[in-house]
Amino acid sequence: MNSNEIGHRGVSVLELPQRWGKRSEFEGGRSEINCKTISVAERFFTSSQSVKLRQAAWYPSETDEPHLVLLTSDNTIRFYGLKSPHTPTNVLSLSQTDEDISLHPPVCSYAASLGEIAVAFDFGPMLSPRKQALRTSKDQQVYPLYILYENGETYISYTSRASGVNIKKPVGPLPMYPAAEDNYGYDACAILCLPCVPSILVISTETGTLYHCVVLESEEEEDTRPVEMWIRGSEAVPALYVFECVELELTLKVAASEEEEQHEVDFTCPIRLHQDPLCQHRYHCTHEAGVHSVGLIWVNKLQKFLHSNEEDKDSLQELAAEKRCIVEHILCTRPLLTSQSSPVHGFLIVSDLSLGATMICITSTFECILLPLLNTSPPPPECQKNKQLEELSLCREDRKSLTEAAERLADKYEDAKYRQETIMNRVKKVLSSLPFKALIASENSSEISSLWASNRRMMRSTRSANQRSTAGKS
Repeated sequence: MNSNEIGHRGVSVLELPQRWGKRSEFEGGRSEINCKTISVAERFFTSSQSVKLRQAAWYPSETDEPHLVLLTSDNTIRFYGLKSPHTPTNVLSLSQTDEDISLHPPVCSYAASLGEIAVAFDFGPMLSPRKQALRTSKDQQVYPLYILYENGETYISYTSRASGVNIKKPVGPLPMYPAAEDNYGYDACAILCLPCVPSILVISTETGTLYHCVVLESEEEEDTRPVEMWIRGSEAVPALYVFECVELELTLKVAASEEEEQHEVDFTCPIRLHQDPLCQHRYHCTHEAGVHSVGLIWVNKLQKFLHSNEEDKDSLQELAAEKRCIVEHILCTRPLLTSQSSPVHGFLIVSDLSLGATMICITSTFECILLPLLNTSPPPPECQKNKQLEELSLCREDRKSLTEAAERLADKYEDAKYRQETIMNRVKKVLSSLPFKALIASENSSEISSLWASNRRMMRSTRSANQRSTAGKS
């Protein structure tokens, strides 16, 4: 397992030991491990003090010896193998003139003033066998190499691995449609090729503008000017069709108060583009303000339209009406223009058993930030449609159950209302009959009282008569 660490004055490769054991840990779970480091092109950077490293990337082949590709400020790409890290296996000059700019520094400064300095590169997916047959033998794996210049022009070269690294002279610039007067910006800084079919190139500028370009075979027009044919050469080159343009909001815009004056300040910074290994339709942008994630949700409809046998107007209309890409500001390290700059120096996406899908960021203060990626890939339109249909059926079932529950509650309400009215009528009847019954009860109680009184008088008179008769006899 190799990882590269780059700076402006060189690059080093760190080789990690193997994993084994129950938990698949380094060297079986030892607390301390030994790693091997390899310095690449150390002699070259030591002897060339004015040359700086612009970009480093691995050659895409996984079966052959690992090769590291370096783009330097002298407008040159060099290929280094790890077995001989100080001697390049191949050197590609990117100068648009026939002179060697490494031997003539004024030529290099003149080219830089015109924006003819290469600022970034990226490899595309391996060519299909049909296209490979046009460029090399069938046994070789051919990868296109896209080279971006500061003036916004893109060139293409083709590389293969037969004995070492074989690479052809770049051709271009690739035509971009629709044409723009400013050639889509003069401050290009990064390029990324998404592994889709067809390939999609992402070109970014320092002002935060992203261009999503579809790479298709170029159709030679009859009115092609001889100058353009001479610049591009006789070899056919693909064309870039700009599908959409996106402007990143690097910092928050705060409305100024009435007393303060609004000063427009253009915030520019280099932007780096990173592929998402978990989703080929998504990529990430790192810059001084943090991390942006961009998801291209229109790729599936584009593929459907391109693979149709005849012109499908419905698919074309769906593609035209499709929502644009989804942009999310995942990590903000510079919320305001007045905030201190805090660029993201390290970025990686891993899918680990313990961490899951995680985004790892290292800031300029050497702070390591781990952000979980809940949704690893934007669902295709078919999945979205099926999911919406499932949710719609669930909503209909919920509505049906709620309607039935409401009907049951209405029946219970009517029953309770009827019973309440019945009880109220009975209460009214009881209350209306209370005075008459009370009068009858009072009359009966008075008659009983008079009877008790007469009985008591009769008993007293009888007792007294008995007493008198007894006294007379005596």
